[in-house]
Amino acid sequence: MSTKWAVIDTDIHPRPDPAHVGRFLAEPWRTRYLSGNRGPGYLGYWNPIGVRRSDAVLPDGSHIADSAESLARHFLDVYDIEYGLLNVDDLAIGLSPEGDYAAAVVSAINDVIVHEWLPVDPRLRASLIVSPVDPLLAAREIRRLGHHPGVVQILMPSGARMPYGQRFYHPIYEAAAEYNLPVAIHPGSEGVGIAYPPTPAGYPSTYFEFHTGLVASYIGHLISLVTEGVFVKFPTLKWVIVEGGVSWLPPLLWRFDKNFKALRQTTPWLTRPPSEYVREHVLLTTQPMEEPDNPEHLRQILAMFDAGHMLMFSSDFPHWDGDTPDFAARSLPPALRPRVMSETARELYSLPSSSAADRALDHETSHG
Repeated sequence: MSTKWAVIDTDIHPRPDPAHVGRFLAEPWRTRYLSGNRGPGYLGYWNPIGVRRSDAVLPDGSHIADSAESLARHFLDVYDIEYGLLNVDDLAIGLSPEGDYAAAVVSAINDVIVHEWLPVDPRLRASLIVSPVDPLLAAREIRRLGHHPGVVQILMPSGARMPYGQRFYHPIYEAAAEYNLPVAIHPGSEGVGIAYPPTPAGYPSTYFEFHTGLVASYIGHLISLVTEGVFVKFPTLKWVIVEGGVSWLPPLLWRFDKNFKALRQTTPWLTRPPSEYVREHVLLTTQPMEEPDNPEHLRQILAMFDAGHMLMFSSDFPHWDGDTPDFAARSLPPALRPRVMSETARELYSLPSSSAADRALDHETSHG
């Protein structure tokens, strides 16, 4: 594309070396983890394309996302990405029924990212992963590393044993709010460990069915967060829905506000329509943004909610269905591109603006 934007990528998936994770684990967890027992297994759905892009491999056979050095050189540099947010894939461990083991492993993974990945390149930032199985241990982990300047977000699996608005989880949000860290959820662990089935109808038969229906988790969590009063109790908390698409949001908000008019007595702590709480507290990421046959239909959807302040670019690199920055930008109306591609994320994560990013934003503004 002829126009240059600053780019902040809010969803990159590193894969820390398990041997390095083991270095940060005490016994008896270390032996167990290094033996290959790393928490609950996934459901075994087969993706014929594979989880990772087949072209994200270097000549020596190593994967680009397996080290901070190669990720910086072969992805951030290639697409001139100003900042990249690392969201570790290993979220299923957070759904282990053994809360102590889960908490130990996610802490070790966080240590690898903080001590071995972030120092490699100043463009890297990290989501701190926590296990929601034991919210008190999760809050302790946030308070252990939430002060680190490279940590900009808390990340949990979207699979869960109950909706995330319920008070059981509030210690996590209290700790996140203390450090002004958004809380994000990422899909793929539905039905794993102690999580509920992947869909309200039960267990799908294929990966195709599983993957297509993942948005149901997001809808359930979002309704719960608003109706349970999470954003009233924690008025500064931001919530990020990673990798969930966008087309489902406007009709959900219409239904939400309509029901509020008749049923608001059940949630007396809500003093405004639900859509207003969502607008102020919830953000989404672009990948996998819907791709209708008529591109104008997507633009209409984007006009139905405040995409300029609620949507952030994500590549999902190196996953099979990821999007490059230029591909994502082409799907957006020109007026939205500066905010979606970088500026909304810059504000949310308090990322300093570089001179290059300033020039790009000035160029976009002057050229419409």
